[in-house]
This record gives sequence, C-alpha cells and structure tokens, in this order.
Amino acid sequence: MILRPIKKQADRIPGAAFFIATMPDPAPPNRAATAAKIAANPIGYKVCEGCDSIVGSGAALCPNCHSYRFEASAERVIRQARILGAREQTSVTAQDLG
Repeated sequence: MILRPIKKQADRIPGAAFFIATMPDPAPPNRAATAAKIAANPIGYKVCEGCDSIVGSGAALCPNCHSYRFEASAERVIRQARILGAREQTSVTAQDLG
C-alpha cells in the first residue's frame, strides 16, 4: 500500500498532513481461464444482445449497457465465451470508472 499526501488539504491547515491509501493495480483477470469456466457451465450464463457481454443467468439487466434482452442458449454462450476469451477487453465496465 502506498500513502501519498494530499497537498491542497495539508496547505490549508498548518502542520497537518492528510494521506490517501492507494492500492496497487490488481493483476488483470485471465480471460481465457474465465472463458473456459463459462464454456464448461453455459447454463449459468447468458449473452447480452445489446453489447455481447456474458452475464450470470440471474441478471435482469446488463451491468454494462443496461439492456434487458439476453440470449441464453448454451451454444451462444459457449461461442461468445470463446470469442471474448481470445481477445483483450475492449469494453468499459463499472470497475473501470471507479
């Protein structure tokens, strides 16, 4: 964990220093391993028809694009998992925004 001072707040109060703890960036997820896990159990997932993301079968809305239309067939889930597992992430997720 790295502590970095907040310059503006420390300047307002003489003798005070404020710190924000920042965590190092986590290791990127292994997309191929995640895709293999999804392909092994396609019944637990479905594909968003709005953005082609794979979400859990219990999702009512896509967390990325807020679509409510999904394709839940095992063939479609496996095909999309293989596509997404073979390439780098290109979509912006809620975790990316902060």
